Amino acid sequence: MHDTTTVDAFDLRLLLALQDDGRLTNQQIGERIGLSPSQCSRRRAALEAAGLIRGYRAELAAEALGLQVLAFIQVTLTAHSVENARRFRDLLGRVAEIQEAYAMTGDTDYLLKAIVPDLKGLSRLVNDVLLAHDSVARVRSSIVLDRLKDSARLPLSVLPRSL
Repeated sequence: MHDTTTVDAFDLRLLLALQDDGRLTNQQIGERIGLSPSQCSRRRAALEAAGLIRGYRAELAAEALGLQVLAFIQVTLTAHSVENARRFRDLLGRVAEIQEAYAMTGDTDYLLKAIVPDLKGLSRLVNDVLLAHDSVARVRSSIVLDRLKDSARLPLSVLPRSL
């Protein structure tokens, strides 16, 4: 938790700038938000140390790299035990095609976001990896036809003022 972290207007502007472009230098951020590069550096380091900035990475073009099929996969486990859930989570950690995984309420235990080169790759993932695992009882996949919005940006404008 970040209960003791105080985020002011400069920090929010710094975070917004980094969300736009994680490669910005402290000089460039300072020019955008009205602080010196050294002030930006100290603030960025403090936000990183507090865990508010988790990391930096390049956003790759999946389709250009041959990853054409995006799918959401609902998974129901065979049994609801700590051991079964652990074994399934261990499986998820070994499967590179699964980009995101969420434990869910409702009829489905997990919702997975997966990306594969083609339908054959999705079939292999569903049949040879997920359904073949002894912790999995049922799998239901949905293929994305069109991506209407793609954003990893957090809605910083709706944060409470007391953050």
